[in-house]
Amino acid sequence: MRLFLYIMLYCCAAVPLAADIAVAARNIRPGAVLTASDIILMRGEVQDGFGDTNSLIGLEAKVALYAGRTILTSQVTRAASVERNQIIELIYAVDGLSMSTEGRALGRGAEGQRIRVMNLASKASIFGTIQHNGTVLVSK
Repeated sequence: MRLFLYIMLYCCAAVPLAADIAVAARNIRPGAVLTASDIILMRGEVQDGFGDTNSLIGLEAKVALYAGRTILTSQVTRAASVERNQIIELIYAVDGLSMSTEGRALGRGAEGQRIRVMNLASKASIFGTIQHNGTVLVSK
């Protein structure tokens, strides 16, 4: 019986399968936006990688990516659309009424992320959500 259990455990263990994985074609610095020429597909085994290049194009490297190494999901993020210290438009909208003013981004982020911004008129620091056009929507 014990031999049978050992055989079952050995045969049923998780074995990584060989598949196409995305690797960096060259060294890529943190903050760089990935393009099609930065990525190549190779045959290999990885659990937390990308199987195609299309899902990587347009993403930003969070860390340095080295040529020939697998690009992991934890190493990339959406590309930032607002940079730190960038002058942006702040929009406050509630119940059909909206106001806008200029502000300064106190952090960087991508669409949908919350960042801290400073209202240039009042010098007040507030939080807002980055919109698709680069404006920041401030809510209660």
